[in-house]
Amino acid sequence: MKTTKLILGILTIVISCFVLFQSCSAGVANSLSENGESSGSGGALVSFLMLAGGITMIASRKNSAKGGSIAGVIIFGLSALIGFATAGTVFKDLKVWAGLCVILAIVNIIAVVRCKKNKDDEEK
Repeated sequence: MKTTKLILGILTIVISCFVLFQSCSAGVANSLSENGESSGSGGALVSFLMLAGGITMIASRKNSAKGGSIAGVIIFGLSALIGFATAGTVFKDLKVWAGLCVILAIVNIIAVVRCKKNKDDEEK
């Protein structure tokens, strides 16, 4: 699970840069068209949460405790919630990035379960 969390953490950081670029473009489009949508701002928030989640995954990959994985679940879950709630007509890709955050939250849930299972195996 260490290698998986490292690779996913690095990919998440790279993707968050792409999401930030897209959300800035969507924010400009929202401002110019004056449509009242907030998908650009929501995308920027999703991007920052994805960055934080990726850093959390990298930092907690060697830790045998499950606190880092639980933090990852919370961060990616919140990011997915914000992404689905603020996706509009200009920035439709935000639903894709929110779906990715759901997948990353599930990976962190698996890490929590495996950590608990490994602790039980060590006690026996």
